[in-house]
This record gives sequence, C-alpha cells and structure tokens, in this order.
Amino acid sequence: MSNVRPDTMVRITTPELAEQFIAEQVKEVQAQVGDKKVLLALSGGVDSSVVAALLIKAIGKQLVCVHVNHGLMRKGESEEVIEVFRNQLDANLVYIDATDRFLSLLENVAEPEKKRKIIGGEFIKVFDEEARKLEGISFLAQGTIYPDILESDGVKAHHNVGGLPEDMQFELVEPVKLLYKDEVRVVGKALGLPSSMVDRQPFPGPGLGVRCLGAITRDRLHALREADAILREEFDKNGLATKVWQYFIAVPDMKSVGVKDDKRYEGWPAIIRAVNTKDAMTATIEEIPYEVLHHITDRITHEVDGINRVLLDLTPKPIGTIEWE
Repeated sequence: MSNVRPDTMVRITTPELAEQFIAEQVKEVQAQVGDKKVLLALSGGVDSSVVAALLIKAIGKQLVCVHVNHGLMRKGESEEVIEVFRNQLDANLVYIDATDRFLSLLENVAEPEKKRKIIGGEFIKVFDEEARKLEGISFLAQGTIYPDILESDGVKAHHNVGGLPEDMQFELVEPVKLLYKDEVRVVGKALGLPSSMVDRQPFPGPGLGVRCLGAITRDRLHALREADAILREEFDKNGLATKVWQYFIAVPDMKSVGVKDDKRYEGWPAIIRAVNTKDAMTATIEEIPYEVLHHITDRITHEVDGINRVLLDLTPKPIGTIEWE
C-alpha cells in the first residue's frame, strides 16, 4: 500500500463503505503480519483506538496494546480505554500508570516547550521499557492518517512513537493511513467503538499538561480535570458538543480572592475556551448561551475545590492559538 491516496478511492461516508474498507484491511493485515506479534501505543485518541479495534478484528491477541497513563489525561479517559479494550474487546492490553513518574519530572517546570519535551521524551522511555519486556514483536502499528502524510512526507515523529531507539527495528502497520479524520470516525463506529471515543475532540499529546498553565501541581491539575469534566458534561447536555470543534478549560498559575461560606477564599480561575475551525489554521469563537455559561460557572465554582472564578476566552485565531501553551 503506497503513501498516496488513489484518485479512484471513494470517500468513506456510510457504514457499508466502512464495512468494505474493514474487510479489505483485515485481509491485508493478516497477509502482512502472518502469525507474528504487533505492538501499538494506544493513547485512547480516535486514530489509535480505531487502529486497535481494526487490528483486534484481524489478528486478535497477536496485537499487544500499551496504554501509558501519564497522569495528564482527562477525567475517565484511561478508565474508558481499559473498559472498551480489555473488558469489551478482550484485547491484549498492557496498562501502565506512570502518573508519579511524569508529575515528579514536571515539578517546578513552568516553560511550555520544556514541559512538552519532558512529557514526549518520558512517554517514549516508558513505551520503550515496556516494548523491551515483550517477546517476539515484529511489527509496530501506528494511527497515522492521511493528513499526517500530507503534512510531513510520511514522518509522524512527534505524535506516536517515532522516537523508538534505532536498535528496535519494526516493520510498520498503518491500516488507516489513507483516510481522512472524518472517515476514521465512520470506520470506528462500524467497528463498534463508543461515540465518546470516536467523536472525541482533538487532544494534545501532552494532554492537560499544556492546559495546567505554568508549573504543574497535583492540586491544580485535579481542579482542572474536574472543571473540564463539568464543561464537557454541560456541552453534551446542551447540544453544544456537536456544534463546537474544540472546547476545554485552562487553569493559570495565579490566585484571586473570593468569598465562600462568608469567608475570604483564594482560588484559581478556570478559563473556558470554545472554538470552531475547519483546519486548525484559523479558528472562530463559538457563541454559548449565557444561561449555559451561568450554569457551568455555578457548577464549577461550587463543585471544584480550589476554583473561585470562571472566565471566557473570546480570542479568535489568529491572534490567539487554540491552546494556551
């Protein structure tokens, strides 16, 4: 399979077309892999989840999925990976909770680029340690999709595990590399993955690490995770989840005074970011009804320990990037 999408390839828009694609890929993967083992870094994102489900269908337990929880996932995400893949799809899943490793390395690191490097570098280290414990792995599966190839001439170094040491030589298995994101989602649904996973919004590799602004502390990270879960829940309930491309909370490393139970109360602000975009190159601000904003504010300030204000970011891109860091 070359890295160029043929002009004759029909856009996958229906369950029938997805089923056809799945059947073709199952045959191709079986022919490529034979009876050998395949390793996959399963982040819980759309692309790696769809690749995992597709490969489980093709080769079952010959696929070894490694999920590294770096402690910077959104609320419930690692649990969902375990529930869907280990419990429902009976996958051969290795789960590593590396929260302490990551958070201790990130202590007192405020510089965004440095945080990204630490998170990316440590992820590769943890994945590499696990890969070395496994016997007889001949292939590495990746959730490369077509836009990755168009953007980078086929090298997806930052995203998956492009940083594996040179002495570990694997042949690549990339079953969705000719698909666009919307097609990957259709295929995921046809494979029976839950919509919470397939329609999941884009989530940066460093996860909440770049939304817990400045030096990450456990208490502020916890507050961010809880506030973000409330925002997602309310967007779901109010029909905004399908209208807004990306929405999240960022929590800066600053406190302001407030009042709680008639006492002065120092807390962090939670900043709501909700944007629409076609290509992530530019982004517009989605209007959220004030009653929804009031309700979200009420819930976050009452339910999340440590947060005493809610702010709304009204900045389009350009001038503000989508993420804060």
